[in-house]
Amino acid sequence: MSFSPEQFEEMSSTLAEVREEIGKFIVGQQEAVEFSLYSILAEGHALLEGLPGLGKTMLIRTISEVLDLSFSRIQFTPDLMPADITGTSILERNPDGVQRFVFKEGPIFSQMVLADEINRATPKTQSALLEAMGEKTVTVLGETRKMSRPFFVLATQNPIEMEGTYPLPEAQMDRFLCKILLPYPVKEELKEIMLRTTGPKTVSIRKVMDTESIILAQEMAKTIVIADEMMDYAVDLVSATHHRTDSEDDWSQYVQYGSGPRGLQSIIRLAKARALMAGRFHVSIADIKTVAKPALRHRILINYEGEAEGIDVDKLIDRLLEDIRQGAQV
Repeated sequence: MSFSPEQFEEMSSTLAEVREEIGKFIVGQQEAVEFSLYSILAEGHALLEGLPGLGKTMLIRTISEVLDLSFSRIQFTPDLMPADITGTSILERNPDGVQRFVFKEGPIFSQMVLADEINRATPKTQSALLEAMGEKTVTVLGETRKMSRPFFVLATQNPIEMEGTYPLPEAQMDRFLCKILLPYPVKEELKEIMLRTTGPKTVSIRKVMDTESIILAQEMAKTIVIADEMMDYAVDLVSATHHRTDSEDDWSQYVQYGSGPRGLQSIIRLAKARALMAGRFHVSIADIKTVAKPALRHRILINYEGEAEGIDVDKLIDRLLEDIRQGAQV
């Protein structure tokens, strides 16, 4: 499928309207908004880490309203069962007295799903959600059902309240396209939040896109061109995250495990989505550098020595980007 320059320009303008409309309700949180949109365009899912009360639910609900998509929220708890997410078949009697099983869809069958505090549920329940994310299908009693399209999951976890939780293993975190950090709002943003939420004025959200236009945008993102030099840069970056005992770099000794192929796929897909939103037909170095941290921060495991030294994954990625940039001279 090919698209004309006019179609790209029109889509970029529409996506800019989406961002502007979200900004009417969501104060700040620029990275969370942008990478949520990048993930949707790249047909992936995002993991959002932040403290309670920072607007995670409002963020995904606002995006779903602007994009005119169905929304559901799942509050993960230790007693949540897989059937509470996927749905189950129940026995019903029709007016003629005949009994039959009828499938009742769970909240996972929405187009946009907020999986709140995913690390509070047991591994069995987490796996049910992650299966739907990866396969885009749900199997109940031997029958496979397809998810809606587009299908986007924003999973959240609290970074400080770890007691009684079941942290996601690295292999399962790897299934998320990116990991977004949600910081505290600054003073100006706090003031604006209070004005919008405690004042008499209400903000109305305008629907900018619909299901058909979002699927079109996803197809357009796939056609964004990436030059061999840009691809090599991304490959070098992912390869540099691997631990090497013979490496002379001081950072390598702190890495236990690096990123795999999914990390490279995430970088390319997110970079293409960013290029589309910027109205470009090709991926640039700036695209790759911008998406590197969210795409890789949950795929690099720091060893005990690194944790003792206080090594930060984001700073490590910055160091890698700079070293590769200088070495490649691209």
